[in-house]
This record gives sequence, structure tokens and C-alpha cells, in this order.
Amino acid sequence: MKKIMIFVLLVTMLTAVLNGCSQQNKSVGGNQNADEIIELKLGHIQSENDIWQEGALKFKEVVETKSNGKMKVTIYPNLTLGADRDLAEGLQIGTVDFALIAGVLGNFEPSIQLLELPYLFGDYDQYNKVIHGEIGQEISDRVLNASGIRILTYWDRGPRHVTSNKPINTLQDIQGLKIRLPEIKAMVDTWKAMGASPTTMAWNEVYTGLEQNVIEAQENPIPFIYGGRIHEVQEYLALTAHKYEYVTISMSDKRWQTLTEEQRKIIEEAAQVSTEYENGLVNDKTDELLEIMKQEGLTVTTPNTKEFVAAAKTAHENFAKTIDIDLYNKIVDAINK
Repeated sequence: MKKIMIFVLLVTMLTAVLNGCSQQNKSVGGNQNADEIIELKLGHIQSENDIWQEGALKFKEVVETKSNGKMKVTIYPNLTLGADRDLAEGLQIGTVDFALIAGVLGNFEPSIQLLELPYLFGDYDQYNKVIHGEIGQEISDRVLNASGIRILTYWDRGPRHVTSNKPINTLQDIQGLKIRLPEIKAMVDTWKAMGASPTTMAWNEVYTGLEQNVIEAQENPIPFIYGGRIHEVQEYLALTAHKYEYVTISMSDKRWQTLTEEQRKIIEEAAQVSTEYENGLVNDKTDELLEIMKQEGLTVTTPNTKEFVAAAKTAHENFAKTIDIDLYNKIVDAINK
């Protein structure tokens, strides 16, 4: 009888120890089998030939190498998993694990829309100070709390410029211009203030829209313009640099919560490595791609943007009042320091 009681006591103690270990694993989300292969999906809207794809491949490489193949990343380019809104909603519900998205996040957390104001930043240094500093982190935290979408980091895309079928040299040249914009209110309000006639349109409709003269112009970073073959249906590019552009590599917080601390560190390291790689590609390839488009017939103009800036800024404060005027002033203060 005594032996039975000792056996029962030992079993009870062992069970308690095992339960404790299980709970410890669950506290960091790590309740997977050690041999389980974790399949992860990364979606974006660009083609397989775009530098977004190259950055995504670098992210995949680091994740799979660092995890010794225990974490597998499958990349879905070219709108395979849907447009930006589809990707964002997929992150929310957990059907998409990672996505390259930007302005669409403003539909879930308005404060990020402040970064979309044309001519908010005068140069790359001002942009970098805000986006990769405390303000950028504050906005990322707000997005996570509001949407369940975790911004891992911001990739640079280079400044946005305007393509059109007429030369643009002055503010007068864009009066009434039917320019395609993404569905981002900060951009629409500002371009209206500059005198243009904006039309919002999904990216996959832009080439055809320009070809059929439904719209007269569009604006994007040079690598994006080249990737979309926009120079085939537009004659001019104006170096307006009206917006220093980013795209986030974002993650579903639902998926994040299932990972161990070690797996999370791998993801964070991959995000950082891919950011440095992507930013290097943007720097290296922007001038190269611009030269290719010029050789293929694109004419480049360099407007004096002072009057563009002055007109754009008439819309900033009114827009900021609808979002968060205090955060806007914080951004302006940081830029001016």
C-alpha cells in the first residue's frame, strides 16, 4: 500500500512539472511540436520582377536559414492574395502572415495617414528622422492596437514623382490634371489644393486607364513606375519628389502570438536584414531604372517645386485637424529640429 502511495505521489509531481513547462511555453505562444514545419504566407501587389519581390526573397532567405528550415515562407506577388485592402484584412484574420502594405493602414488607424501628406518632408533626412524614430514607433504601436496588424519595419521606396502625357514644369501645368492617386485622403486633399483633379484607382487598373486616356497622369516612385511599365503609356516624368515613400513589412499579430521568443527574434532579424537590403536596392537601382526609361523614350522635366510646396501645405493643417493635430505638430517639430 505504501509503495502505491509513493508511486501516485511521483506521478502527481511529474504531471505538475510537465504542466508547468507547457504553461511556460504557452506564455510566449510556443505550443508547437519541436519538429513542426511552420508555413508562412507573404503577399504583395507588385510583379515578380519588382524590387519588392527581391526584398521579400531576402526576408524568406533569412527566416528559413535562421530557423534551419523549420519556418517556411511562401511569397505571393502580383496581387495573388488580393489588393492592399485584401492583404490587410487577411493579416487581421490570420489568413495572411506577412504583407507589404502602406497607405491602406490608414483605414484602420488614422494617424498613419499623416505620413501620406505630399510635401510634408522636404528631403530624405527629414523623412528618415520621423519614420525610423520615436514617432514612427508610436504610429506602429497605434496601428497594432487598432487593427491587430504588427508593423515590423518600414522599407524605403524613394520619392514619388509624376508621369503624364504633357510636360509639367510649373504649378499651372497641373491645374485640372486628371491624376490617378491611391485611395488615400491625405493625398487626394493635397492634390486638390494644388489644383489637380484626382481620381482614385486600384494600381492594377492604372496602365489601362492611362492607355485609354481615362486618366492623364499618375505618381509613384521610379522603381514602381518602371515595374508597372508606365513609361510605355506616358511620355513625361516630372521630378516633383512630392512624397518620400515607404512600404511596411507587416505581420498578422494572430500569427505572432503563436510563435516562440526564438521564432519572433528570427522574424525581427529577417525584417531588419531585408530592410537594409531593400533600401540598398532602391538607392542602387533608382538612377539606373530612370536612365533605362529615358533611353526608351521618357522625357524628364525638373520643375521648381517651391510653388507646389506652398500650395500643398495649405491643405496640411485642415487635414491634420481631422486626424490628430497634436501628432502632426509633433512631426513638424521633429522635422524642424
